Amino acid sequence: MDDLETFRQEVRAWLQAQCPPEMRQPVRNEDDICWGGRKYRFQSEAQRLWLARMGEKGWTVPEWPREYGGGGLSREQAKVLRQEMQALGCRVPLQSFGIWMLGPALLRFGSEAQKREHLPRIARGEIRWCQGYSEPNAGSDLASLQTRADERGDHFVVNGQKVWTSYADKADWIFCLVRTDFSAQKHTGISFLLFDMETPGVTARPIVLISGKSPFCETFFDDVVVPRANLVGEQNGGWAIAKYLLTHEREMISGIGGRGQRPPMGKLARDTLGQNERGEVDAPMLRAQIATFEIDEAAFALAGERALDLARQGEGTAAFSSVLKYYGSELNKRRYELLMSIGGSEALEWESERSNDGATARGWLRSKANSIEGGTSEVQLNIVAKRLLGLPGA
Repeated sequence: MDDLETFRQEVRAWLQAQCPPEMRQPVRNEDDICWGGRKYRFQSEAQRLWLARMGEKGWTVPEWPREYGGGGLSREQAKVLRQEMQALGCRVPLQSFGIWMLGPALLRFGSEAQKREHLPRIARGEIRWCQGYSEPNAGSDLASLQTRADERGDHFVVNGQKVWTSYADKADWIFCLVRTDFSAQKHTGISFLLFDMETPGVTARPIVLISGKSPFCETFFDDVVVPRANLVGEQNGGWAIAKYLLTHEREMISGIGGRGQRPPMGKLARDTLGQNERGEVDAPMLRAQIATFEIDEAAFALAGERALDLARQGEGTAAFSSVLKYYGSELNKRRYELLMSIGGSEALEWESERSNDGATARGWLRSKANSIEGGTSEVQLNIVAKRLLGLPGA
């Protein structure tokens, strides 16, 4: 414990000295998030410097091994780092599907050459990844996917279509599920490939949602040549990797339920609506809703920490990610309902500097998709019923 407290003091001192003041301010909108990659343009010198400093320490991925660009920290040390960053208000230096999803899958299933090639670049924010999973006729039933990869000696030729490919138009590489055996049962003929989005034959087209903005794309593959060296794991053995990665995706999506760097809902309401003589939000019904929300928000944060600790001790269950994903999605939808109530008519502004280009209204509309992406809420509840509660199937 003394060693951990010493580490805490060292981390606190380093963060205070190295985190630029601008990077201690809440993220204003999605454009203010650092995504990294070949196409990314830093929003400020402070943002670039913060990523470089954290990347050099390996603290963009603090628990990854040092030889793959990580910090080599224990889970206790990584928790201390998160706590100290939150206490100081430090922004996460890099948001990345490579960190949240692909990295853990490569650490478990990738070859040594694949780990050496991709993981350090993910950790430094040099390559931005997207996920090629869902298809027009393979959403919740993902194993029905039809994008095919035909074997041609030392390479595969990929043809097909993906949809809801988040940030495909901005990504450098894609991790992609493809069918390599059409004669096998649908779960056993799937492989997991990695390839560059600039490979000839790859086309990404943005899909505009009702909010007027969207990270989603439809992605087409026309005779895309992928080296066999980019096959992760065994050919036709990609479903095991897909399920493992989906667990991490659901945990990532569940994070939207957390407060992050947002101010407490009660403080936001007081600043917007005013307060009574007791310092309370001057709107009794709304005040009760906010109190309930903040209790649930705190409970969700503790549940997430507990799940993380159990998983790292080998005592967790992959199915619990469905609990987090479901509850985090519902919590975020409740958050935006409250934000709309607090903002009143001003929250309905769609395009203005005062409303930050309609951030609240657009966020409210966007939150409705939380219960669909990464596996629908109905699918998550089925998983919870069967694998955690032991209830019989229909």
